[in-house]
Amino acid sequence: MNSTHINTNAAAKFAADRNDPRNGKMIGGHGADRWHNLIISNTAIGLGSRMHGHKSEIYIGNMRVALPTGLFCFPDIAVVNGEPSFTDQASETLLNPSVIVDIFSNNSDSVEKSRKLENFLAMDSIKECLQIKQDEMRVEHYARQNQKQWVYRIYNERDDVISLDSIGCKISLQEVYAGVKLRPVPLHSRAVN
Repeated sequence: MNSTHINTNAAAKFAADRNDPRNGKMIGGHGADRWHNLIISNTAIGLGSRMHGHKSEIYIGNMRVALPTGLFCFPDIAVVNGEPSFTDQASETLLNPSVIVDIFSNNSDSVEKSRKLENFLAMDSIKECLQIKQDEMRVEHYARQNQKQWVYRIYNERDDVISLDSIGCKISLQEVYAGVKLRPVPLHSRAVN
């Protein structure tokens, strides 16, 4: 992985508060509601139960990840396949996540979501990224094919199964959304002549 310049003084300043990049600045994170937390738990438990015995680690919510821009973020879930690499011996800032999972609601800022995704996909270590909607059954899956090419898949059926090949795990939408109250999705009809 390319070397990343990290200002450890700035990192320490923001360590107590979740921050995400936006417009080249650090912004304070917001609290998550019941459904957001339930999706995180469901996903981490589903992946963790299948990774038992693998040389992998799962970090939930509070693991700071260094971005190629020199900024930091706190994804909802970060998975490392293999030996984790950190900026220092305190193991506070992860350099090499393999899989990132972020949960979003309809109220999430689409620009923020896009910028975070761009930052994640720019990391050499990232092999897969999931963006999970918390208020409707929809998971967007980005899987790296090579340095410049990603495969994009959308899962939106209860029986759909997401295959995270980079860590050798599969998880169903049924597991991800277990116990989560989803908003009804309006039906769109078109007149056919």
